[in-house]
Amino acid sequence: MILTVDVGNTRIKAAVFEEDILLQHFVFMKEELEKNIENILKKFKNTSHLVVASVGNVEKQSFLEFEKEVVVHFISHDDVFPFVNGYETPKTLGIDRMVLAAGATLQFPRQNRLVIDAGTCVTFDFVNENDKYLGGAIAPGLQLRYKSLHDFTAKLPLLSLQSPEGLVGKSTSESIHSGVVNGLAYEIDGFIDEYRAVCPNFIIILTGGDAEFLAKRLKNTIFANSNFLLESLNQTFQYKIKND
Repeated sequence: MILTVDVGNTRIKAAVFEEDILLQHFVFMKEELEKNIENILKKFKNTSHLVVASVGNVEKQSFLEFEKEVVVHFISHDDVFPFVNGYETPKTLGIDRMVLAAGATLQFPRQNRLVIDAGTCVTFDFVNENDKYLGGAIAPGLQLRYKSLHDFTAKLPLLSLQSPEGLVGKSTSESIHSGVVNGLAYEIDGFIDEYRAVCPNFIIILTGGDAEFLAKRLKNTIFANSNFLLESLNQTFQYKIKND
């Protein structure tokens, strides 16, 4: 069994795989890391590898504590990936984005792929049918938009994510929900339309913590999978083992 761990900017996601089958997934805060990893390994005693992709501020030592129980792997820029990296600054490309691009390449061979990860940030990553990673975009996610409206104004309240009543907000709160939620949905659809104008045939993969919330608000046809990064992490590791 393989335990994959995605250390994000806000939360940690983990999943246990038996080959390509996801057995169970978990979400917890960073301060709960060691306790949760310990509990997962106790429950899934046949776990042999712990595979980590991190963009958050968690010390490697927190994972190395488990070296006596499992083999620990940290996915890095030096690993073998199933695509050609065409990014002009490849070492600055986030490991999470590289893993998503790898998963898209392996799961959807010989296709143009656009991966949209809706989390703390919204990232867009494009891999063409020749398995070349071309780049993408980074934008603020839903929670960052709510927070920035509160932090950089004098009187706007800090709101939690909520579906807007409609397009036209009839109060300050309704207006914020409309601007944040509808605004991001229109933004994502706009990006997709621009990609389609350049490259008509491609598959769109939407993932991340806000994927399910946003999916029903998009007019474009997408493949929504909130666990796509964890699945991609498992596939990236297996590809690494076979090709090292």
